[in-house]
Amino acid sequence: MSRVGKQPIEIPASVAVTISSDSVTVKGPKGELTSPLFEGITVEQEGNVVSLSCADLTSKSMKSFYGLSKALLASNVIGVSTGFTKTLELRGVGYRAQVNGNVLSLSLGFSHPIDYAMPEGVEAKVDKSNIMISGHDKQRVGQVAAEIRAYRPPEPYKGKGVRYVDEFVAKKEGKRA
Repeated sequence: MSRVGKQPIEIPASVAVTISSDSVTVKGPKGELTSPLFEGITVEQEGNVVSLSCADLTSKSMKSFYGLSKALLASNVIGVSTGFTKTLELRGVGYRAQVNGNVLSLSLGFSHPIDYAMPEGVEAKVDKSNIMISGHDKQRVGQVAAEIRAYRPPEPYKGKGVRYVDEFVAKKEGKRA
């Protein structure tokens, strides 16, 4: 049996869960998210606890979908109640970022500035050399952070580039004469 799937999900008081035959909708103060339900997985709500059950746990793929469904639903509950944040750090001389409305302008050592339009539901804040990306959808926040990091990933010799705050970059030794 899936260890992840059988754990119940606590629902905060400010969050409402609506269960239909093929999806689960979670509404909270930060927004609304919908998760699909896979065949053979059912969701029951008792008070402020939601639990999932699976009809057939003999196949490996069904066990995987069981754990995945629980993880997606738990992420949606956390997202609509508290939200998710990823923090990026700019390291390099002249590397800057600023937010103009819904556009993040990056100066990353190229001959031109990079303007990144933030998708709906995701916002960015800049504090010195840190960029905080926040929103209620975990997947979308992570995708935006990965796309911004991909413009100038950290290089291994001096460590310059855009990196996550808690990311470790192994430095290499340069050439020797």
